[in-house]
Amino acid sequence: MGLALHTDLYELNMAASYMRRGMDQEATFSLFVRDLPERRGFLVAAGLESCLDFLERFRFEEEDLAFLRDGLGFDADTTELFRDVRFTGEVWAVPEGRIVFADEPLMEITAPIAVAQLVETYLLNIATFQTTIASKAARCRLAARDRELVDFAFRRTQGADAAMAVARTTAMVGFAATSNVEAARRYGLRTAGTMAHSYIESFPSEADAFRAFAQDFPHRTTFLVDTYDTLNGVRTAVEVIRELGLEDSLGIRLDSGDLLELSRRARAILDEAGLAHVRIFASGGLDEVEVDRLVAAGAPIDAFGIGTRMGVSADAPYLNSVYKLVEFDRRPVVKLSEEKATEPGRKQVFRGAAGDVIGLREEPPPIGAEPILVPVMRDGRRSGPRHGLDVAKRLFEADLVRLPAAATRLDDPEPPQPPFSGALRELTAQARAEALRRAGVTP
Repeated sequence: MGLALHTDLYELNMAASYMRRGMDQEATFSLFVRDLPERRGFLVAAGLESCLDFLERFRFEEEDLAFLRDGLGFDADTTELFRDVRFTGEVWAVPEGRIVFADEPLMEITAPIAVAQLVETYLLNIATFQTTIASKAARCRLAARDRELVDFAFRRTQGADAAMAVARTTAMVGFAATSNVEAARRYGLRTAGTMAHSYIESFPSEADAFRAFAQDFPHRTTFLVDTYDTLNGVRTAVEVIRELGLEDSLGIRLDSGDLLELSRRARAILDEAGLAHVRIFASGGLDEVEVDRLVAAGAPIDAFGIGTRMGVSADAPYLNSVYKLVEFDRRPVVKLSEEKATEPGRKQVFRGAAGDVIGLREEPPPIGAEPILVPVMRDGRRSGPRHGLDVAKRLFEADLVRLPAAATRLDDPEPPQPPFSGALRELTAQARAEALRRAGVTP
């Protein structure tokens, strides 16, 4: 089955109506986030590479056409109109890893209107979810400072595809590893994992379990110490380390309880035993708020496993993202709905030392500013090489250091509010007047 049915019915309805009437003029749609969630001072653009893969493969296969006819009731003539539909347009987009704000386009799609309409649902789904997770993970990164983070979200994400996206986007913003083995294979990530409490419970004693695991994995041994009594588990780990003469890549994992107090007492036990090199890894319902609390309190924790709350972005599980028509047949268009009005025209975001400005694509940038939307697809094909995670990581790190401190606060952040350029304000006024005229509204 092809990818074209990954859409909402009303997209098919509109596309069919356009094609029946021979409406094949170019349309430009802008995909952006209207406003940021309450606890977000910035967003991290993500999902572009998956969107481009979709656009390159977009088509209706025979089984799709059969469902349009037999399942949805489109007549034979209309169904045939979908047969040769391909995405042959262009895309300008913010590269993955770059930091963005409200009203700034993540991508702009230009194609014959029927096709540009059909791809809306999938593009919104992918860009919204991955940007949501990348932004949440970036907050965890800020909270951890220089401590390592590991993606532990696979078992709690809302689907296996989501887990793959979580592993990739967390790596983009600086997570050191993932527990997701397939994601590690696919994206070239480092894996990390220890053992479950069931492993400990399956052996005659905690010491037997630790001993067996260390014998099987002597060069990557991390002991889960909280199955029965946490501090006793730390002491048992010390005994096994000494007994087996273990030296390399050693750690203990705390997965419950008062992590601040337990990490301090565990560190003292390890240090008194001459095992200062044994790392402490913490997990168990963590998010950026708890990580920040622990780090600020000086908890001697070397790395954190972040799972559920990050993998579903628990405090802000969605973005108010939209996909709006801004130009049709070279005519700028606007929506005037209350609290949902849009600005017309193909846009650009200019980033400079004084912040961002949202303007028109064809206008010159302000002095010292760079345009951050770049052409990524022409004639339905990528216009350059596929960008790997290394590129996205570099872009994220460069943008992160330029963020105002108020935007990076975990509590009560203040996101920048980029202004519109004079040219965009002027075009908006003209397009609104024209829209009211077309609607027969007297000023």
